[in-house]
Formats: sequence, structure tokens, C-alpha cells
Amino acid sequence: MEKTEIKRVYVWEIPVRFYHWLNFLAVLTLAVTGYLIGNPPAIQSGTEASFGYWFGTLRFIHFVAAFVFFFNFIFRIYWGFAGNKYANWRSFIPHSKKNLKEIVDVFKLVMLQKKGKPLISIGHNSLAGVTYLLTFLIFLFQSITGFGMYAATSNAFFPRLFAWIVPLLGGGFAVRSWHHIMMWFFIIFAMIHVYLVFYHDYVEGRGILSSMAGGWKFIEKDK
Repeated sequence: MEKTEIKRVYVWEIPVRFYHWLNFLAVLTLAVTGYLIGNPPAIQSGTEASFGYWFGTLRFIHFVAAFVFFFNFIFRIYWGFAGNKYANWRSFIPHSKKNLKEIVDVFKLVMLQKKGKPLISIGHNSLAGVTYLLTFLIFLFQSITGFGMYAATSNAFFPRLFAWIVPLLGGGFAVRSWHHIMMWFFIIFAMIHVYLVFYHDYVEGRGILSSMAGGWKFIEKDK
């Protein structure tokens, strides 16, 4: 049996990994608290109403998570220019025929489960890059609609910068509905994302799961 020599490649820098896990915690917190804000349970209590401030606490947690989410996202935009080639924005935008072909090939192989040779990409493959670019746009949409709704109940400087969003998008009900719908996009995306990470880790065996903890992936050495 022929032995294959491998080498380690440092792909995901510490800022990218920090962004990834902080974003995961923020999105999880926002999804749970956002769902409860939109569908508040009827909690009965025998205590004085002024002591039962659970909904206010829930909204406070949602707002704190929103600020963390937004400024973490702003940092990722910056790191798209300051980071290595795997974090660079060029890896998210298909800018050649090769990238477009890879999108089709990865879709056939991974999503349609057609037989073929596994496509090896050290960083993001082209389909993943386009998908993440879409999520970044929805991150931006969720941020501005969220702060737009927050502006109606806050006199703080930063939320008031987004006060124009609600009138522009047709009023509070429309904005709240779109904000809620996009929350479900994140839930569906998260399920697909986890599936694909495990799939690629099993098929390629190159340390995809551990790479978002330690930053390293493994590839075959050139012969």
C-alpha cells in the first residue's frame, strides 16, 4: 500500500476562529430570545408584578447579543482585508470560470450526492464561499432591521442612526415580519452547515472539524 505524506497548513487565524465561535453564541442567543419575544409564553406568578421583570430581562439579553453580533460582524469585514488569503473577501466572490465550475461541481457532489472524485479545497470551496457571502448580507439585513426596531424605544445615539429603516421598509409590522423570517434562515443554515462540516470531515479526512479550534488543516505533500 502506498503511503501518503501529509503536511499541516495554517488556514484559520485566531481572529477568524474567535469571530466564528462568538458569532455562533450570539446567533444562538438572538434566535432563542427573538423567538420568545415574538411568541412570549404566559408565565403566571404570585409575586408582585414589579418583581416579575423576566420579559424585560429577555429583551435586554437580546439587545446585548445584538450589539455583540453587529460589532463582531464589523470586525469580520475588516479582517476580510487584513487577514490571510483564506479569510480574504476574494475567497467568497466567484471571480473566474474555475470558481463557477467548482460551484456546480460541489453542488452535484455534496447536495445531489452524485458520484465523483472529492473536490479538495484548503480554505472555503467556491460554493461555500458564495453561501457565506449570502449569510453576510443577511447578517447586515438583520442588524439594520433589528436596530431600526430598537430605535423606536430608545433615545440612544447608535440605535437612532437606524430610525429611517422602519419607514423605508413599510412600517413596524413589515420589518418585524422580515426580521423573524430571516431568523429561520439562520436556523436552517445552521443545520445544513453542521451536516456539511461533518460530511467533508468524513469524506476528506483533513481536519475540518478541528481546524476551527486549532486553525490547522492537513493536505497531501506535493510529490
